[in-house]
Amino acid sequence: MSTSLSTSNSNKDLEWSLDSIQQREVASEFVSKFESKLCVYSPSVEQFYTNYTINIPSGESGKIVILPNPYAFHDTFNGIKEDAIKDTGLHIIPGETIQKKGLYLLVTYKNSSKKATPLPLKPALLKMLNSEKSADPFLPLLAKGDLREFDQKVPCLHLHRLKVSELTELSTFEQNSIKTAIMDKMAELYKDVDNL
Repeated sequence: MSTSLSTSNSNKDLEWSLDSIQQREVASEFVSKFESKLCVYSPSVEQFYTNYTINIPSGESGKIVILPNPYAFHDTFNGIKEDAIKDTGLHIIPGETIQKKGLYLLVTYKNSSKKATPLPLKPALLKMLNSEKSADPFLPLLAKGDLREFDQKVPCLHLHRLKVSELTELSTFEQNSIKTAIMDKMAELYKDVDNL
């Protein structure tokens, strides 16, 4: 993670404020573990990025900036309508939140009377990967606002998902390329998750 920001970035979707987060350094370190392992979505330009760095501008502890690799045009995907991006109620959390080791996926339910369920992240990722051939594959993305905090102490990452079937203006070939790109990133995360 770089501590200086030499490239100006006018895309406000890629500037994530840490103002609502108490433990900013801890949160920055946590999200950096997922650098280029989860795709990042920008609604204002209808793009997502698979190849990027996470930067903290010098002297600014109040934000992080996502910088897409300007030389990796094939790692930027266009025409991704915001309507196709859905909230999931899934959060990646450090195991310490629930007195365990490793990373967990916390499943929260719209019905607030149903208790949130923590699942070890690795088998949860495998389940997502196994959805690839289904009619509705689970394709996770991060967006501005997805870096959050539990109990003003522990960082977590909320997941959005892309419903590729709703990208009706794109060709089947383009839809498949998008699905493959996100699945490839998820496969990398699955392989590395024990080391994060």
